[in-house]
Amino acid sequence: MYFGYKNIYITFGKKEILKDVTMSFEKNKVSTIIGKNGCGKSSLLRILSNAVKPISGEVIFEDKLLKEYTRKDIAKRIAILPQVHDAPSDTTVETLVSYGRYPHKHKSIMTSKEDEEIISQSMELMGLTDIRKQSLGTLSGGQRQRAWIAMTLTQQPEILILDEPTTHLDITYQIEILSLIESLNKKFGLTVIMVLHDLNQASRYSHKMYVINNKKVEAIGTPNEILTTSMMEKVFSLKTTILEDNYAKRPYFLAKYSVKHNK
Repeated sequence: MYFGYKNIYITFGKKEILKDVTMSFEKNKVSTIIGKNGCGKSSLLRILSNAVKPISGEVIFEDKLLKEYTRKDIAKRIAILPQVHDAPSDTTVETLVSYGRYPHKHKSIMTSKEDEEIISQSMELMGLTDIRKQSLGTLSGGQRQRAWIAMTLTQQPEILILDEPTTHLDITYQIEILSLIESLNKKFGLTVIMVLHDLNQASRYSHKMYVINNKKVEAIGTPNEILTTSMMEKVFSLKTTILEDNYAKRPYFLAKYSVKHNK
């Protein structure tokens, strides 16, 4: 297994959240975890930062247990951007982005020329060069999110993990962020694992979708395999029409009505 979860079991108190969840994510692909609110999507990602500790199960990276790697080695190869992240409002974009170099620093070196080059490259990739000296408090939501993603890129990871990266952004910034993520995957072969609420966006920007339902993995497949009328009814209790986006050649749904409210 390149990267994934094996037999994960999570409880919050006496409440079971996830039971015997196994997922394997493909290298150099964009994968998105979907499911109803509270199904445990974000809990899976939070295992990686030790914010959630499973009762049993393991995270696997390159056929080894993740816990067998040092924290520094993990930080050099896997970048995680949680749903909730914050920094002082007077922090400049450049300063925030520079934080991603910490796993690569030696005690005797502050910021090397190589660090400076990587920081500049990350800001350029995310379209932040012109506002590098601005403070976070002066930025729009989309600009702040791009700054945080740029910070993760300075880690030079091979895996980027994003928990709801478009939350609280208007539709323009949502598409901007997801398009940037898509370009990072295509240009650098970056492996991306996301949690998204918007199923049409998940379909549009993912190679594979992972469905969690009733504490387990309901299905894993391509957008065409996952975004079906039967899956939408089973998992989300929605009667839908499935269409194809002529531009992206991916399926998208139109909701007719909630099955629960029409019984």
